[in-house]
Amino acid sequence: MNTKIFPLAIITGAALRLGRAFAFTLAKQGYAILLHYNRSRDAAESTAQELRLLGVPVFLAQADLTDALAAQGLFSVVDESAHPLKVLINSAATMQRDDARTLSISDWDLAMTLNLRAPFILAQQAYHRMSESGGGLIVNITDIAAEKAWKGFPAYTVSEAALQSLTRVLARRFAPTVRVNAIAPGLVLQAKDFPSDEWDRLVKRLPLERTAQMDELAAALEFLLKNEYITGQTITVDGGYSLI
Repeated sequence: MNTKIFPLAIITGAALRLGRAFAFTLAKQGYAILLHYNRSRDAAESTAQELRLLGVPVFLAQADLTDALAAQGLFSVVDESAHPLKVLINSAATMQRDDARTLSISDWDLAMTLNLRAPFILAQQAYHRMSESGGGLIVNITDIAAEKAWKGFPAYTVSEAALQSLTRVLARRFAPTVRVNAIAPGLVLQAKDFPSDEWDRLVKRLPLERTAQMDELAAALEFLLKNEYITGQTITVDGGYSLI
């Protein structure tokens, strides 16, 4: 029986897309992985199998993060584990196309609950565990949208701007034990409901004229892991999108 103690990392929304990439980044750095998913069970199990090939423990945890009790319940897995919590990556989010003139209250609340309230709940819970184990790092995955006024994604844009503000607030309050930062990607993966012609137009406008690669996002996380003198900052990885 393997009794080795690993530092533990929680990644929300880790079955797919950016969350999955960050899970592999942390596993390669020697972290045990708590792989959160909501509905993507098959993808989560497949990702977990691949991660275990890297020689680290992987714990699957299903939770609807719009439910506050379910979000808090993720930490029962942490408390039952022998591995000390050192990293939390808040990656789960919803991005719904809408119009501020007709946006429903329920859709507004969904974006705020998953994209903003859930990261706060998880960060608060993580802080207490990390403080007991000597400190740690929380990284909120935001979006270049936080610096823009995307009329097609009003709730998402506002929630991401608020998450960047929350990052700074928590960084001040959680210091010096726990660092809190954010990574704001630009154009990386096209959403299923995002029109291809509009996506191509946006990519062509970028100063670097291409989308980001997953390893470029992973490098931003690796930088935050290694440089322990950074807190309250948002690392923008956008190919120059913020310049236009």
